[in-house]
Amino acid sequence: VDLDKAKEIAHEVRRSVRNEKFAPLDIKATIPTEAEAAEAARQVIREEDALLQTSMDNATSAEELKTLLPE
Repeated sequence: VDLDKAKEIAHEVRRSVRNEKFAPLDIKATIPTEAEAAEAARQVIREEDALLQTSMDNATSAEELKTLLPE
């Protein structure tokens, strides 16, 4: 298994899942009464995603990457 290629694929999956989580918040961010809460939720997603990205970058095997993939 080409680990570098596996990491690229894993990051694509991670980004896709992150974008799906952002979609409803992107709409709420345009509503003045909900914008602050939406941005706070988006920040939580960003922080979780950053930790996942680091874990994926540090993975040493394809099996380890599989366990990190979001569902």
